[in-house]
Amino acid sequence: MIWNSKLYLQFERERTRAARDLLAHIPNLNPRYIFDLGCGPGNSTELLVETFPKATTIGVDVSDEMVQVAQARVPSAQFIKDDIDSWRPNGPADLIFANAALHFLSDHHSRLRELVVSLEVGGVLAVQMPNNIHEVSHALMRMIAADGPWSSRLVPIAKSQALVGSADEYYELLAKNCEELDIWQTTYFHPLANVDDIVKWFEGSGLRPFLDALSPEEQLGFLARYRAELTKVYPLQSDGKVLLRYPRLFIVARR
Repeated sequence: MIWNSKLYLQFERERTRAARDLLAHIPNLNPRYIFDLGCGPGNSTELLVETFPKATTIGVDVSDEMVQVAQARVPSAQFIKDDIDSWRPNGPADLIFANAALHFLSDHHSRLRELVVSLEVGGVLAVQMPNNIHEVSHALMRMIAADGPWSSRLVPIAKSQALVGSADEYYELLAKNCEELDIWQTTYFHPLANVDDIVKWFEGSGLRPFLDALSPEEQLGFLARYRAELTKVYPLQSDGKVLLRYPRLFIVARR
């Protein structure tokens, strides 16, 4: 996928809120080495460095542009370009942090188990994954992908999207390798200026796999249809804004 830090950071406060909430639930820890997987433009890495200033913090992202932006933002951290699907820690891992990243992987369930096992004894895996595949915002993406001249290219993409499972599923997956395991879900309601802001939000995340497969002209057509459909299902509030419902699943596992 082609990532754009400017698009992503248009809603930095809202996106970073989940990272803050995840960080707040990490149990007492004095990490030496921290890895921030799918670090993006460094907003989550910055939080980690502020919270654990004595640790060596390493951000990992597959995008050259994101790594460059993150390094400029958090010069005290280290950043490497790598695919988090195949990445392995090159040393002891006391804290592996993954904010809104692992759900993009083809098999994040296996990856979660591998990451827990890679921790030092007493180390922590902290993960947050958007659980919005069934939200109307995403159902409309799939509907438009299937209903247009691009369907032969976009339907396989829609079908390949990984599903975030239930808390029970992740508990059974991870519990046998964990000393402590905390799993919860939070649904955020983000007030946005208008439907255009919903489109901009997902242009920086959920829409990327679809848009990357389209020509510039097709992208405009897809986004116009998406915007029109969103207008039908996101009513204006009394102050003229719209509320974006956004469930997120959290996992904090101590080995």
